[in-house]
Amino acid sequence: MKSWTKEIEINAPIEKVWKLFNGSLEDMQKIMPQVVRHEPVHVTEEKIGTIYRQAYREGKRIQEYDVETLEYLETANEKRVKIGFNLANMFDITALYELKKIDDTTTHFVYTTTNKPLKPILKLLLKFASNKVVVQFVERVKKVAESE
Repeated sequence: MKSWTKEIEINAPIEKVWKLFNGSLEDMQKIMPQVVRHEPVHVTEEKIGTIYRQAYREGKRIQEYDVETLEYLETANEKRVKIGFNLANMFDITALYELKKIDDTTTHFVYTTTNKPLKPILKLLLKFASNKVVVQFVERVKKVAESE
């Protein structure tokens, strides 16, 4: 399994940043434009265990998978959601989005993702994977949150 973590300060209130992760499909697409569908399949009151069917466009192909909420915390000063999904029976992936309020106009954002290959050949490929996608994602979240 491989893990990447990147953190950044965002010049936007915590609620504004949180809306990008916990809002509508339209809000989510601002930071994840490849997500073309995000529909509830099973919703729990406490959020943990909630499952969404997500469709993701990669080039001309669209892949569907179920995303499960593994952790959820929402307070005035701290927000966290961790999701997990299986991608094409090749990888088990988790994504953890953590937000901490620094002050009324500044948020500390930490993004951690893990990628567990499910086939031996994929373990070899993962050794050469970089954190480029993680860095780009964190920078996109900052740019979107600060520009709105």
